[in-house]
Amino acid sequence: MLALCAEYNVSPKTGHKWVARFLDGGVPNLVDRSRAPHTQPNALCEDVVVHVLELRQKHPDWGPKKLRGWLQDHEPTRRWPAASTVGELLLRRGLVAPRRPASRRPYATPPAASWTAPNIVWCADFKGWARINAEACHPLTITDGYSRYLLRCDALRDPRTEPVREAFAASFREFGLPLRIRTDNGSPFASKGLGGLSRLSVWWVKLGITPERIVPGRPQQNGRHERMHRTLKAATMRPMSSSWVAQQKAFDRFRHEYNHERPHEALEQKPPASVYIPSDRRAPTEPTDPVYPSHFITRRPFKNGAVNWNGRQPVLGTVLTHELVGFEPIAEGRYQLWFGPLYLGLLLEKSKGQHSLIKNVLPQSSP
Repeated sequence: MLALCAEYNVSPKTGHKWVARFLDGGVPNLVDRSRAPHTQPNALCEDVVVHVLELRQKHPDWGPKKLRGWLQDHEPTRRWPAASTVGELLLRRGLVAPRRPASRRPYATPPAASWTAPNIVWCADFKGWARINAEACHPLTITDGYSRYLLRCDALRDPRTEPVREAFAASFREFGLPLRIRTDNGSPFASKGLGGLSRLSVWWVKLGITPERIVPGRPQQNGRHERMHRTLKAATMRPMSSSWVAQQKAFDRFRHEYNHERPHEALEQKPPASVYIPSDRRAPTEPTDPVYPSHFITRRPFKNGAVNWNGRQPVLGTVLTHELVGFEPIAEGRYQLWFGPLYLGLLLEKSKGQHSLIKNVLPQSSP
């Protein structure tokens, strides 16, 4: 038996086990058996499951934490499962939808503590839409992150790129250019394309402004702006005015009061206008291409978003059509892609001249 086990490279214990199984049931018994435990001491008892599901049925909008908190409050002497276990129970029963996987893009979100002067960062967002005479109104707001100065509050009929670009262009002419603009990941500020770029953020880069996006589902990373929205809504949108002209006048009155009269606790009870000064960086008449270091290789994507690269045409996306993109060589057959200061992804040269873009690989250096 020892020689046979050595020949098949198994231990004598394993060899005797398989022989015993063969003698017990023949060839059909020579199959791997389940290693699942016969008992599960930590499994949810049926009574707990019933309590959780009945409470969820009464309150279908309550999540695992609220369900567990209510049960603990009403029956504190009983041992209830963790909120994560309650969530898994609801998921198994089909009572909640699984979360969408987080988008794996490189995000640039320096802390607000780095905002040490006006115009370092502007914050922008839409204050959820409301109706004016059956038409949707999309208030676009822009603030200075340091001074909280409300630069713009426009009632837009259309939240697409062109009207938003016009609003930013007017702000640039009046207040100059910031170093960065922080937004969420919604349109038209960002997209699901390479690097999260949109046509609006491409225009910002060509003006010398770095787009800065918060992590999806983390509105607290733009908390100053969100807090202003709460005040804006209470003062001007409950209820909405009966006409577009009246609503815009309400926004203008709020903007003047917010900037020049309303004390702000973070500014030692001073209004934002006493702190804010316009930027010295004036808007150019025409956007210019980004400038790259001398060792970069540059390409301009065609109308379909592809570029010529060693006989192949990897696709970068139509947002970058005719824009100057930088390819930084970092190793043999490996290139980091940049649009100005923004990292886009990694270009790998595979066998037979094939190429692939990997968007979720973080940069190792910056141009």
